[in-house]
Order: sequence, then structure tokens, then C-alpha cells
Amino acid sequence: MKLKILATLTVCSLALAGCQNVGPKQGVGTVAGAVAGGVIGNQFGSGSGKAVATTLGVIAGGVIGSEIGRSLDAQDRRRAANAEYEALENSRIGSPVVWQNPDNGNYGEVTPTRTYQRNNQQCREYTHTIYIDGRPETARGTACRQPDGSWRPV
Repeated sequence: MKLKILATLTVCSLALAGCQNVGPKQGVGTVAGAVAGGVIGNQFGSGSGKAVATTLGVIAGGVIGSEIGRSLDAQDRRRAANAEYEALENSRIGSPVVWQNPDNGNYGEVTPTRTYQRNNQQCREYTHTIYIDGRPETARGTACRQPDGSWRPV
């Protein structure tokens, strides 16, 4: 079972990295972040909740694993992943879900920008802006809801 999870995380991570137009170091950071995020996310929930947490970990890890991730700690990553899940799952278009780490002052917001149907799946585009030392870094992503209720980056 763990091998299956690791294989899934690796495939998702490589797909996520392939969607970005970045240099080799940033691409490696994205893949590493996505794998780490998936592993961390897999530690939470049970049943379909575990799949959701793993998928969100991959999404957040991929975004955060790039240049942004070098400046964020584990608590920042958890808060960012939770905000992404909340935004994808419950937020209206244009309504940001905000997160903040009071220990270091890092914060961010995830805003759904578009919802649409693709192959009978609900998909959402979103932006995730993270502020580190007051400087914004924005990533854009798209995720589609899977039959098990999880969100998968596309």
C-alpha cells in the first residue's frame, strides 16, 4: 500500500512539475515539495479523507516546493495546504481563504478564480499568493474533483 501511495505521489509530482515553466532547480524543488506535501498530507485523515489530504499535500507541496518553499517552515506549509483545500472545497469565486503563521509573520491567501466542468468533473482554477517578509509570490493552479472526492492538480 505504501508503495502504491509513493508511486501515485511521484506521478502527480512529475505531472505538476511538467506544467510549470521553471528552471531545473525550481523544477526539482517543485517535485520534492509535491512528494513531501503528499507524504505529510497522507498522515492526516482516514479512508477518503486520507486521499483528500494526500492530494492536497501534493498540490500545496508542488506550489510551495518551488522558490516560495525555501522560505516557509512546516507550519506555513500546513496552513497553506489547509487554505487551498478550504478554497477548492468551499470558497466562492473571488472570495479568498486567508492563512497566517503568527510565529514568523508569513501569510497568504487562496482565491478560486473559475469553476467549470471537464469530463463530468468539477474543476477549479485558483491563485495562491504567499507573503514572505511582506513580498508577495503568486502561483496559479487548477485542480479537478475526483470520484472519491479528492482534488487532483491538472
